[in-house]
Amino acid sequence: MKRLMCSLVLGTAALPAFIPSARAEQPKAKAPNSQANQTPARHDARMQWWRDAKFGMFIHWGVYAVPGGEWGDRTNHAEWIRETARIPIDTYAKFLPQFNPLKYDAEQWVLAAKRAGMKYIVITSKHHDGFCLWPSKLTDYDIESTPFKRDILGELKKACDEHGMKLGFYYSIMDWHHPNYPPRGWEKDRPRDQVDMDKYVAYMKGQLKELVESYAPVVLWFDGEWDAWSKERGADLYAFVRSLKPDIIINNRVGKRTRDLGDFGTPEQEIPARGMPGWDWETCMTMNNCWGWNKNDQGWKSPEDLIRKLIDIASKGGNFLLNVGPKPDGTFPAPAMERLEEIGRWMAVNGEAIHGARANPIGPVPWGRITRKDAGDRTRLYLHVFNWPSDGGELLVPGLQNKVPDARLLDGGKTLKTTSKEQGAAVQLPPEAPGPIASVVAMEVRGEPEVVKPAVRPAKDGTLTLTALAAGIRAPRGVSPPQLEGSGENANLGFWFAAEAGVHWTVEIKQPGRFAVSAVVATQSEGARVVVTAGKAKTEAAIPNTGNYGQYTTADLGKLNITKPGRQQITLQPQKKSWTPINLRRLILTPIGP
Repeated sequence: MKRLMCSLVLGTAALPAFIPSARAEQPKAKAPNSQANQTPARHDARMQWWRDAKFGMFIHWGVYAVPGGEWGDRTNHAEWIRETARIPIDTYAKFLPQFNPLKYDAEQWVLAAKRAGMKYIVITSKHHDGFCLWPSKLTDYDIESTPFKRDILGELKKACDEHGMKLGFYYSIMDWHHPNYPPRGWEKDRPRDQVDMDKYVAYMKGQLKELVESYAPVVLWFDGEWDAWSKERGADLYAFVRSLKPDIIINNRVGKRTRDLGDFGTPEQEIPARGMPGWDWETCMTMNNCWGWNKNDQGWKSPEDLIRKLIDIASKGGNFLLNVGPKPDGTFPAPAMERLEEIGRWMAVNGEAIHGARANPIGPVPWGRITRKDAGDRTRLYLHVFNWPSDGGELLVPGLQNKVPDARLLDGGKTLKTTSKEQGAAVQLPPEAPGPIASVVAMEVRGEPEVVKPAVRPAKDGTLTLTALAAGIRAPRGVSPPQLEGSGENANLGFWFAAEAGVHWTVEIKQPGRFAVSAVVATQSEGARVVVTAGKAKTEAAIPNTGNYGQYTTADLGKLNITKPGRQQITLQPQKKSWTPINLRRLILTPIGP
């Protein structure tokens, strides 16, 4: 990970998890553009275990653990210590004979992850310093040049296989040791005339071939791409790795963090406010401040914070890759073990609400988060309650219209009474929460969740402004719905790939009559047509090509004659035969007379 100092905010590493490219992104079910020979079915097949896993362990370990973050009078270094302390390459090499982790026990690492509810491990096979945790035939800057000599990755692979844990490798494109990779700017004594990126890429491909053929990793997690790297080299590397192992999962840092190269996005030390609509993603995060071992770093996140972060990420459709920086003796720090054990206790009771779960289909709720699973002809909603009502009482799932045949606490299995109300579905909670961090209610509803948002009321002049934020979304099971992007007045519904998916608003009509219908939209192609209905009244119109998905215009969609006052529903539905994706910010109904 690129972190200049433990105590500092990320520098140039604070790149977005995805750098926007052309907005003709593919839906989640489809393979990236760079995988032209990969069908959507193949893409989904290799991603399925990863999407279900939800929770993994990141491990940053190497010879940088030896100094424990200390150099000179500073104590805030970690895995970037050669750069942040400006340690000459020959001086840094003296850490190798000091790296002898005799307490390393791969099985104990795997069991710690497994007890925490984690389903996969990603370890730094080679970080930016260029040191390799396996015996590479292509360099002597590896584990065999230390007193330890044992194959760390080989032992970890064996333990993972024995305990049903999947194993992936982090691999840094950047390499501060290799003579063909550009030296750091402060290294004035290192020759620059030896730099040859083509030779370095050949070396890198050779090492990746070793890793894939020797250990069969399920994930390759690239990093260090912001330096002497290009998207074109990334596309070539992606294709090379895919040729070695067709079902391997590759992150988007293989290129330049764009959506069209790599299988998933990689937000670092953050949780996107609305997830990453239309794509797979994984938040990687430290337990304290540093990725690698720092003996002075006591900035540990609480178990409650980490558990709620896991829930938050799952509720937004992402994965959580939580880091441990082992000590130089091969053991996990005691505070890390304490947090893993506490997370494990929560997951032992509530893990079914995380593993295999999908994103919240309801919308934000004031009391916590929601995840979901399909259960035959029903949908199971998991209500993660952070704020338990005082003395128990009613928990409202706002806008939910479905019948609720069953609701129960995961902790203890107690059946809970439910009622249907105009405002949504309500669950009667007992006086005390089963647990202090997040208690989970499993609620089953018939079919897909039907959510009606609060009625939109007209302005003084009778105009109805129906925003993306206020829209309800309907999509048949298995169909990717449009996704909400942005916030406030600039929020829009995007990634609208499926014509079967529609949106609707509940409105309050005070004065019936004729309304002019318009929409604030953007698209980069011709042909999209929509039908807007209000009861029996309807209008159909084409959406104009605005040039791109960020260029909005107000399009005239015709007129509606609404004959009755009171509450009713306005729907907007794509026309299947002509549909191309659009972005929709708002639908506007302006009264034009009786």
